[in-house]
Amino acid sequence: MEKFFKLEERGTTIGKEIIGGVTTFLAMAYILAVNPGILSGAGMGFNEVFTATAISAAIATLVMAFVANLPVALAPGLGLNAFFTYSVVIGMGCTWQFALTAVFVEGIIFIILSLCGVREAIIKSIPESLKKAVSVGIGLFITIIGLVNAGVCTTDTGTTIGFVNFNMSHATAIVAILGLIVTIVLYVMKVPGSILIGVAITTVIGIPFGVTTIPEGFKPFSAPTAPYFCKFEWSNVLSIKFLVVLITFLFTDMFDTLGTLMGVAEQADLKDEDGNIVNCKGALLADAVGTVVGACLGTSTVTSFVESTSGVAAGARTGLASVTTGILFLIALFLNPIFALIPAAATAPALIFVGYLMMKSVKSIEFTDPTEGIPAFITIMTMPFAYSISKGIMWGLIAYVICKIAGKKIKDIPVVTWILAVVFIADIIFEAVK
Repeated sequence: MEKFFKLEERGTTIGKEIIGGVTTFLAMAYILAVNPGILSGAGMGFNEVFTATAISAAIATLVMAFVANLPVALAPGLGLNAFFTYSVVIGMGCTWQFALTAVFVEGIIFIILSLCGVREAIIKSIPESLKKAVSVGIGLFITIIGLVNAGVCTTDTGTTIGFVNFNMSHATAIVAILGLIVTIVLYVMKVPGSILIGVAITTVIGIPFGVTTIPEGFKPFSAPTAPYFCKFEWSNVLSIKFLVVLITFLFTDMFDTLGTLMGVAEQADLKDEDGNIVNCKGALLADAVGTVVGACLGTSTVTSFVESTSGVAAGARTGLASVTTGILFLIALFLNPIFALIPAAATAPALIFVGYLMMKSVKSIEFTDPTEGIPAFITIMTMPFAYSISKGIMWGLIAYVICKIAGKKIKDIPVVTWILAVVFIADIIFEAVK
């Protein structure tokens, strides 16, 4: 185990990896309930999708562990599942089988691109300052996710966005803040596994507040429902509509994944001497394989989860943490009632606190050079406010090209970065006129 996962080389231990893997799982376990809930809006069965979600997440995360040896977990992505249901099925009037077919084809294309090194080349083309900015932007992004999930941050305050009043009508927010305080105290005191312990303590704190609820007649075990299997619709694959759906899935998944991998690599210092993500090709292949498996089982695009940063913050540095997370997803098939007890208020402090940990990269961004600092700022600013990792990368790269041209530093722009900027601008124009 030591030799395969290179534990000593990366300065970690089996204990740290297990704690990191459990922390990542707890931070993203909400997807087991949220994904089936969203896809049920497309007419799919909740229980069938729950099974597909757990199995596809487990398989993809285990592939990440053994092929890439990285502490990154995968599952059906938020945003992509919303596009699946509300845009493709409800908005465009397509069947969910049509949407699954697009996801399947997307996964096949990504497998080919990953094996050919195309996706890896795109990551390498992103300037170093933007890579660091992506890490910071993701930190702010998951912070706002935690604040919103806990009901601390809302649009119901009379302002564009704001904090709620901390009274008993906002018990979830109170529990989340108390949990954040516990997590901070444990971390400052250098208690091992402080983030994971914080999740557990916050869950308990939530009981008297009515935030953590134990159902009447609670049973810890439940038998999983069989998932869908290869429910595809091939009759419309040559249509313009299919092409539009496919490109949207491709674009969003690619840059969400790239952003997440860059953020995790920056935080965990898992980069080679050239500043590139270690085992990047294997990581991208895991993402692609997960998407194909997920489509075959009946769920939307599987992608790398930004919540993996919470596991890294807890000490995870290798694929052993991903093995732990993957196994927990399989266990969740039978123990869903137990995991369902952990409220969003308990995982929110972990996400908020990781935002602090990911801010550290901001100090190495060269803000004194406007051709580096402005694109970095736009990347950091866009991710939380647009609620999208891919949009942060898109606008940051466009700003990078504009600033380098204006600063007469065109030679600093890699060829692939030029190509990406043109593609991004074309995508913005396409979205505006369609």
